[in-house]
Amino acid sequence: MRICVIGVNHRTAPVEVREKAAIRSAELAQHLSLLHNHAPCGIILSTCNRTEVYIAENDGRDVEKTGLKFFQTYLNIPDDELTRCAYVITNQQEVAKNLYRITCGLDSLIIGEYEILGQVGNALEAAEKSGMVNLLLRHLFQGAIRAGRRVREETGISKNALSVSSVAVELAAQIIPDLSKSRLLVIGTGEAGRLVAKASKERGVTQIAVASRTLERAAELADLLGGKAVDMYNLFDELGHCDIVVGCASSPHALVDAARIESVMKGRPAVPLVIIDIAVPRNVADNVKGVNNVFLYNIDDLTEISEANRKLREVEISRAESIIREELEDLNVWWHSLESRPAVTALMEKAEAIRSAQLNSTLKKLRPLTQEENDYLEAMTKSIVVKLLKDPVHYLKNNAEGDGDGIELIRQLFRLEVEKPE
Repeated sequence: MRICVIGVNHRTAPVEVREKAAIRSAELAQHLSLLHNHAPCGIILSTCNRTEVYIAENDGRDVEKTGLKFFQTYLNIPDDELTRCAYVITNQQEVAKNLYRITCGLDSLIIGEYEILGQVGNALEAAEKSGMVNLLLRHLFQGAIRAGRRVREETGISKNALSVSSVAVELAAQIIPDLSKSRLLVIGTGEAGRLVAKASKERGVTQIAVASRTLERAAELADLLGGKAVDMYNLFDELGHCDIVVGCASSPHALVDAARIESVMKGRPAVPLVIIDIAVPRNVADNVKGVNNVFLYNIDDLTEISEANRKLREVEISRAESIIREELEDLNVWWHSLESRPAVTALMEKAEAIRSAQLNSTLKKLRPLTQEENDYLEAMTKSIVVKLLKDPVHYLKNNAEGDGDGIELIRQLFRLEVEKPE
């Protein structure tokens, strides 16, 4: 059985490429169904920082080609961009290390972010509901989630941790020093929107408007903040009164473009507008950058603040990596056991069949024995088999990694029929 991961992330691809590959929560079941056309088992992990597809197969197909075919067919990335930005990991241990680091918050733009742990759990749950998870993938993701929880419980990496949302507010504070006198518009009422609103309130923002396609949800969040709910149909009227806009709505296409912003700015030419778009796909079209007195930033522009965050957490990163190594060692032990289990079972079953047949044949040639004598012979022959197979079984359990040479050697020596593990 092989496992690999194909993906694009914030280190390999700019937001312009990542948004093409982004899969919203509402679309995940549909894309898992499409993935099933290419592979029997797989899990899709899509966040603002990455889209990754984990595939496990045991039918001899090339998992690397399978994953790339899925990206080419369904994720709207041209071949030249896919070649330039995608990464493929086929070494099983490296696949695990990649997922564990992600789940522990070490591979995020904002080190220690807490949201990723829930996103990995949701990815596993969605794949389970779609019937796309086998034993190998389930154990891999459950192990990563366990490692993520340990890191958050045993280190301080998430203590007072920043999030993409809070970093967006920090960026706004660098541009507009006195946030208390500014008016903020949050587009989106999901988790990111709530975090933006919360961080803004903590930084002293008192005038907050919340826009959403669902006015009830906007009103619910606005009420908590003492702010104002805005229907998406009135979005552009509200833009005329704002100093800062943070876009974090889940939308397949841009909600704001240059033509609309130009129209807004005609009514306030001397008043600058700061727009921070942390959504993937982006809420604000890139051509808005050309509008006079408008300052547009996207999620990739948060790098400077995120690097400062990383330096503050270097000690905790080291502790987290130690936990990851421990958890990966446990995973490797389990993997070796999984790979060797069919061979061990086949070896023990063949030995037991030979032992039982030979004992029965011998008993027919002897005088009738008492039950106690039968029990002695049964125990003795079983003990001989166990002792004879102790070293081969130990060899199998400790040499099942790599290309499977250990299993193949035992299979040929004992002429075993070994089934592939499911």
